[in-house]
Amino acid sequence: MDRLNLNVLQQFWAIAKSYWSGDEKWQARGLLLSVVLLLLAYTGLSVLLNNKRGALISSLSAQDEPRFWQTVIVFIGVLVIYAPLLAAYTYLRDRLSLQWRRWLTHRFVDNYFSDRAYYNLHILDTEIDNPDQRIAEDVRSFTQESLTFLLVLVESVLSVIAFSSVLWGISKPLVFFLVLYALIGTLVTTVIFGKPLVRLNFEQLKREANLRFSLVRVRENAEAIAFYRGEERESNQVKQRFLDVFENVQRLLVWELNLNILTNAYEFIPFVLPALVVAPAIFAGEMEVGKVSEAQGAFIRVFFSLNLVVARFQALTTFGAGINRLYTFAQFLEQKESNQASEEQPRIQTVEADSLAVEHLSLQTPNYQRTLVEDLSVELPVGQGLLVMGASGCGKSSLLRAIAGLWNSGKGAIVRPEPNQILFLPQRPYMVLGTLRDQLLYPNTHLEVDDQHLKQVLEQVNLADLDERFGGFDAQLDWTDVLSLGEQQRLTFARLLLNKPKYAILDEATSALDLSNEEKLYQQLQAVGTTFLSVGHRSTLANYHQSLLELSQDKTWQIKQPVAIGKEQSELFELPSTN
Repeated sequence: MDRLNLNVLQQFWAIAKSYWSGDEKWQARGLLLSVVLLLLAYTGLSVLLNNKRGALISSLSAQDEPRFWQTVIVFIGVLVIYAPLLAAYTYLRDRLSLQWRRWLTHRFVDNYFSDRAYYNLHILDTEIDNPDQRIAEDVRSFTQESLTFLLVLVESVLSVIAFSSVLWGISKPLVFFLVLYALIGTLVTTVIFGKPLVRLNFEQLKREANLRFSLVRVRENAEAIAFYRGEERESNQVKQRFLDVFENVQRLLVWELNLNILTNAYEFIPFVLPALVVAPAIFAGEMEVGKVSEAQGAFIRVFFSLNLVVARFQALTTFGAGINRLYTFAQFLEQKESNQASEEQPRIQTVEADSLAVEHLSLQTPNYQRTLVEDLSVELPVGQGLLVMGASGCGKSSLLRAIAGLWNSGKGAIVRPEPNQILFLPQRPYMVLGTLRDQLLYPNTHLEVDDQHLKQVLEQVNLADLDERFGGFDAQLDWTDVLSLGEQQRLTFARLLLNKPKYAILDEATSALDLSNEEKLYQQLQAVGTTFLSVGHRSTLANYHQSLLELSQDKTWQIKQPVAIGKEQSELFELPSTN
C-alpha cells in the first residue's frame, strides 16, 4: 500500500464487515445508533452554545443587562445537559470499541489456531512478521481508530450542515470561500504527503514489532544466553533493531515537520477571515458585535469539519498502514489453500484407520526443495514399539511431523487413527501457562482427575514430591523456569499415563534423563499397553522396542531387529542426572 486510496477502504471493509453483519450485528448497530443520536444532540447543543456566546458579547456591547442575564441562564442550562451527554457519548463509543475488539480478536485467534495456521506461518516463507503484535496491537488500533474516524466523520457532516446554515445567514461569500479553501488543502496534502507517510508509518509498525520481539527472545532464552556469555551479541542486536526504529522515526519526523508547517499556516487563516468579512457591516452599524464571535465559531467548526483529512492526516496514514498489516494477516489465515503448496505439487495422503503405518512414503520439506526419505513402508504393530534412528538431518523428526499431519509435502500415504488417539511428545518439552494440574492433563485439561490419582502418577515418573514443593496441584508458576529439563521430560511422560492414548509418538523424549529414569518411564508406558514410536540416538532405547527403523542420509532406509543392551553395557551410556 503506497497511498491513501480506495484500496485502503476495500481492505478496511474486508476486515470490518464480518462484525457488522455477523452474529452480534444487532447489538453493534444498536450501540452505534445510540452513539450517533448522542452525537446529533451534542451537535445541536453546540450550535445553541455558539449562538448564545455571540448573544453574550452583543448584550455586553449594548449594555443590555436583562438580555445578558437571560443568556447566562440559558447558557448554564445547556451546559447542565451538555456535560453528561458528552460523557455518555464517550462511554458508549469506548464500549462499542471494546466489544468490537473482543469479537475481532476471537476471530483472529480462532483462525490463527485453525488448521495449524500458526504452524504454517512458522514454516512457510511469508512476509507476515510478528503475528502476536498484529493480534494484540493492530486489532486494538483498528477497532479504536475505526470508530474514532467514523464518528469524527459523522460529527463533521453534522457540523457542516448545522453551522453552515448559521454562517449562510451571516455571510454567503464566507461559505463559498470555505469550501474551496478546504478542498484545495485536502488535495495538496494528500498528493504531496500521502505516499511517503503511509510507507514510513508501515515500516515503523514493523520495526517497533521487531524490537519488541528481540527483547522477548532475550527474556525467554535468558539462561542459554548467560551460559554462552552472549550478552554483547544480544545487546548489539537489540541496539541495531532500535537503530532501525530510530532512523525510520528520523525520516518520519522530517515529513511530519513539513506537514505541520503547511497545516499550521493553512489553519491560521480561518481565525482571522470571519472578522475581516463582517467588519464592514459592524462598522456601518448593520450587525451586532457578537456576530463576529458567532461567525468565527461557526466558520471554525465548518472549516475543521471540511478540513478533516488535513487535520488528521498523520493519524490517517498510521491507521492506513495498520489496516494493511491486519488485512494481509487476515488473508493468510482465511485463505489457507493459498498457504499450502500448489495443487500441482504432490501431497501425502492421510488414511484414517485403527492402525499406524506409512505406505510408499517419499517425504519432502514443505518447500519441496529437499527429499528426506524415499518409498518408505513400515507398520507399527499394536502393543509394540518402533524405534527410529539415524544420523542427524536424515529426516527422523520430519517423519514424525508427517505422521502428525504437520507436513504433507511428498508422495505416498500415512495410515493413522483419529488425532485424539495419538499423543505426541516433542523434542522440546512444552510447559503450558497454568497450574500443575494443567501441566499434567495437557492437552485434555478438561479431564476431572482427583489429586490422589495425580499424586500416584507423579510417583510413577519419579516426581513424587513435585506438588508439595510448589504448593499443590493448583499452583501457577512459570514451569519452564522452575523445573529442570529432566523434570519437564518426566512431567510430559506423566501426560501419557493420565491421557492413556492408544498411540504415543516420542521425539527424543528421554534425552535429558539418566538411564534408570529412562528405563522406568518406558516400563510404565509398556504397562499401560500404549503402542509407541520413538526417535532417539541412545543405543539403550533398543531395550524397549520390538523393531528398529534406520534412516540414512542418502534417503534409503531399512528395518532391523534392535539389539538389546545388557546392564553392564548400559553403564557405558549412563549420563549424569538432570534432576
